[in-house]
Amino acid sequence: MIDLSSLGLTGEMQTMLMDSLSMFINLFIELTLLFLAISYLVSVINQKLPADKIQALLGGRKGRGYLTAAGLGAITPFCSCSTIPMLIGLLKARAGFGPTITFLFTSPLLNPIVIALFVPILGFKITLLYASLALVVSVFAGVLLQSLGFERFIKQEMLIPTTKANACASSDSTTNKCTSSKKAPSIWRTAWQETWPLFMSMLPYMIIAMMIGSFVHGFVPAEFFSQVANADNPVAVPTAALIGIPLYIRVSTLLPLVGSFLAKGVSIGAVMALVIGSGGASLPELILLKRLFQWPMLVAFLLVIFSMAVFAGFTFNLLFA
Repeated sequence: MIDLSSLGLTGEMQTMLMDSLSMFINLFIELTLLFLAISYLVSVINQKLPADKIQALLGGRKGRGYLTAAGLGAITPFCSCSTIPMLIGLLKARAGFGPTITFLFTSPLLNPIVIALFVPILGFKITLLYASLALVVSVFAGVLLQSLGFERFIKQEMLIPTTKANACASSDSTTNKCTSSKKAPSIWRTAWQETWPLFMSMLPYMIIAMMIGSFVHGFVPAEFFSQVANADNPVAVPTAALIGIPLYIRVSTLLPLVGSFLAKGVSIGAVMALVIGSGGASLPELILLKRLFQWPMLVAFLLVIFSMAVFAGFTFNLLFA
């Protein structure tokens, strides 16, 4: 146990600091393992599955690609940050930009863990409406951003193959110095050669993201939300959405607190805005996305999450207040 008494901190400050430190350690271990495992698996799949097959399944020109991407998001139990390696893998495989963005929105909001918690805590009707709103808005956002050409705001250097095997495969066979009697590396080795450099390039951003997420977790009390987003506040819904977006709180962690929020006078709409805002985006996730996207795409991403949270909040207040 770390002794913080020598720093002259109060007991409450020591508790907050220890909570932040514990959160950082847990996040570092969890996100490192998830990032490496997901990146490795996606690299193996990209080698096993032909690019044209991925493009056919997740193409942006046919509506089926958006539904497939939404379905993929709904079965992958990722939080907002652990979605990033899968997102990079889909973009590297040249999946349609619109469907890939749909996956980015749906994965943290519609995964099976979230839905499994929603039903016993909030009931079937609220769960069905939540899932429908998240699905429709995510697909619409993917279609809109692709039609507006936001694909141009991807940083293309992140999508360049990093292995010698890929470099050899893409060069001219007549001048290719890579061709030799040596046996080509296995797909497992090639996957690792792609995974490790990607992880190391993202690691500084991950550390910054985890430090911010840990600080917010330790030093922003839950009571703060109850005070600023109570039902008497006419702007409680957009306030809840704004509070939720910078936080790094999984929906599965937030949902068990819903009962206490409602008991303290927070409206169901404000709770849903917080759930969507904090689940769909977070400041740590934005730091990681900045490695992949330029600012216009980041702003568009935030606007979609904020609009979804506010629209859902007012809808739930109207129907279930």
